[in-house]
Amino acid sequence: MVNKIRLYIDEDASRNSFVLALRELNFDLVTTAEAENLGLADLEQLIWATNNHRAIYTFNVKDYYRLHKIYMSEMKQHSGIIVVPRQSYSVGEQLRGLQKLISSISSEEIKNKLIFLGKYI
Repeated sequence: MVNKIRLYIDEDASRNSFVLALRELNFDLVTTAEAENLGLADLEQLIWATNNHRAIYTFNVKDYYRLHKIYMSEMKQHSGIIVVPRQSYSVGEQLRGLQKLISSISSEEIKNKLIFLGKYI
């Protein structure tokens, strides 16, 4: 069986309605608040996500794009980064995009990739 992507929802993307809807759809997720990681730097968030085999989901496109490029140039590994520009999509659109993404890519396939959710919306 293909391993489904496990999500780590970054602080900026952790709207209650979004997280509750993801849970209703049985997504495997942890928020930064639940992990007691509120306020940590982006690099620390990415390290936590990687250590816990979770793809990070964030609105912070610029900083995570930069971190992804650094990781790739330094041959470091991460568990995947899913970015969505803030305010670009409704909660429903994000949910549908994530469902499509997670049904088409495994946790192995998303490793070391930065994916724009818009590709799946």
